Amino acid sequence: MLRRDLVKAGAGMSLLSLLGGTALGGVGRARAADAPAGSAPSPTGAFEAGTVRQIAEHLSRHPYRAPDQSLPAAIDALNFDQYRAIAYRPEQALWHGQNLAFDVEFFPRGFLYRPRIEIYEVADGKAAPVPYNPDLFSYGDPKLRVTDDLGFAGLRLRYAINTPGVMEECCVFLGASYFRAVAKGQNYGLSARGFADGTGNPKGEEFALFRAFWLEKPQPGIDSVVVHALLDSPSVAGAFSFTIRPGDMTVFDVQSYLYPRGAIAEPGIAPLTGMFYFDANDRNHVDDWRPAAHDSEALSIWTGGGQQLWRPLRNPQDLQFSAFADDSVRGFGLMQRKRAFADFEDLALNYEKRPSLWIEPIGDWGAGAVDLVEIPTPNEVNDNIVSFWRPKGGLAGGREYAFTYRMYWGWDTPWPTRLARVAATRVGAVTDDRNARFFEIDFSGAPFDNLPPDAKFHLVPSSSVGTIRNVVVEPNPNIHGWRTTFEFAPGDAKIAELTCALADNSGPVSEQWTYRWTP
Repeated sequence: MLRRDLVKAGAGMSLLSLLGGTALGGVGRARAADAPAGSAPSPTGAFEAGTVRQIAEHLSRHPYRAPDQSLPAAIDALNFDQYRAIAYRPEQALWHGQNLAFDVEFFPRGFLYRPRIEIYEVADGKAAPVPYNPDLFSYGDPKLRVTDDLGFAGLRLRYAINTPGVMEECCVFLGASYFRAVAKGQNYGLSARGFADGTGNPKGEEFALFRAFWLEKPQPGIDSVVVHALLDSPSVAGAFSFTIRPGDMTVFDVQSYLYPRGAIAEPGIAPLTGMFYFDANDRNHVDDWRPAAHDSEALSIWTGGGQQLWRPLRNPQDLQFSAFADDSVRGFGLMQRKRAFADFEDLALNYEKRPSLWIEPIGDWGAGAVDLVEIPTPNEVNDNIVSFWRPKGGLAGGREYAFTYRMYWGWDTPWPTRLARVAATRVGAVTDDRNARFFEIDFSGAPFDNLPPDAKFHLVPSSSVGTIRNVVVEPNPNIHGWRTTFEFAPGDAKIAELTCALADNSGPVSEQWTYRWTP
């Protein structure tokens, strides 16, 4: 099962009945202390930019109550194939045939996607529910068609992203607070989430839910669409606004407001979730004919101090948690740099076409850390990599927290660099020392353009424990770059943090490679 499907919720009720049945003046929240009693803003009717924000703040003042998960007996235990055989009819898409850049299809409830998600259309400043009808779908098995008012599990946006006039799926919101998107020419890969709480904690992780969406009807000739989402969980309520622009680089502008119901010690802002099964740097215990299998190959960070880090991912034997402390981080992302078919040799899964996802904070996010959680996986089915920003000190209850950021789904980072970049990381045995490991790191990029024949570079390596020895630096004309190799002898250590950068006489010319070694 994918991590995005590990969502638990209890007995539930609709958003409209939840908001109508509670008063605004709750207890235990500093911001609500002086608020007058009254009804919460309605999810329908007049809609403004702050409507979802007001609803989220209202919900946070009251105990969490999950959305409805009950399903009729005929579809209560769908398997994967049965669920996939219930397909939305393209001609029934919201805004279909209205000469707009986007239309919207919806997912049925069932299988792993049981909660009823409220969906509204916003047009001319007013919100109205998107009506459900079983005939919006076709059914591989007619017995799975039930007449109950089931509602929807999520949505997909369609846009002519690859071919003019041909509408194709480019973005999906489905399951907990997960969503994913592609750029032109890409296949789906990693996902994003609205919020993470306790990721990697042995006590368990809480999965917040996007329980309602408001879809702003775009104007003719406009190549962007705005989706509002209401986040809810036992620990936090939140309001999100996504302005989505598909293209060669698909860009989401995100405004988020979080309202913790109580203190949250391990919050995750702008969380990214991907899969790393194996590659040349880590294929221990993997017997597979392909060179590699992963959605993402590394975590990249642009620190507040301007340093560019490249941390290759691993599929560890035991759960690994890494934290890169920073102040005013400029950006981070799970990246896929390998873009040749020969890098994966997989005709079905096309890992070379999976997007990288870069997060650019807008404004100063202050002190905190970019966290990386690597979870052991025995196969490529599981999402086992999570990264996010963790604010220093966590989040306090009874407050509002605003985080604005831009998401770039595409082939690379959105900004150019004059630094050399890590082109490959390979790790293997040392022939005459069974306890040591051999590291090979290739660098390519701008510093190697128009080099004089006598150009020289050296490697600046370090290790938290053990010994680095036999360092070699030499040109690699096959990639118009340079190859570096060294041996690492850990001694009795069970974990080590390795770093290196390529340099010339004036200083570093590459991003900093950083690596966690474990046996």
